[in-house]
Amino acid sequence: MSHAQGPPAGPQPTDETQQDPGTRQYVPRPRTYDDTREAQARPEGAVLGFTITASVLMMVSGLWNFLEGLAAIIRGSFFVVLPNYVYNVSVTGWGWIHLIVGAAVFVAGAFLFMDKTWARIVGVVLACISAVFNFLYIPYQPVWSVIVIALDIFIVWALLAPRTRYVD
Repeated sequence: MSHAQGPPAGPQPTDETQQDPGTRQYVPRPRTYDDTREAQARPEGAVLGFTITASVLMMVSGLWNFLEGLAAIIRGSFFVVLPNYVYNVSVTGWGWIHLIVGAAVFVAGAFLFMDKTWARIVGVVLACISAVFNFLYIPYQPVWSVIVIALDIFIVWALLAPRTRYVD
């Protein structure tokens, strides 16, 4: 056997580690604000549930708004119009507004299933727009508008919920 091969590979144990192997302790790296490991992690638990719930509610709300807009365009006489309303828009005009916003809310809700950040931002903006339009639509369909406003507020809350757990 020849000793010409050189020293063995790897770190050589020192006298300190041979005497007491328990003296070395793991010291965790301090958390910094630029630590992106948690931000890149997939959502789980309640966060994932909120995102899926918001996605489904956006798709349902968007479909409802789309169908309501379609009904207003096809048969505007179905809706009762109050006289002297501050925002004087025809039922057909409201129908087109609801049709377009409903389609956009539905599409944004579908993209939320892929957990895209831009879909969350668009979802919050569209839910706010939908809530405002339904507030202005209260004289035409009061109960329905209040229900959709409540759904839109829940959607905004669910999409803006924190995405990670805060650990000390």
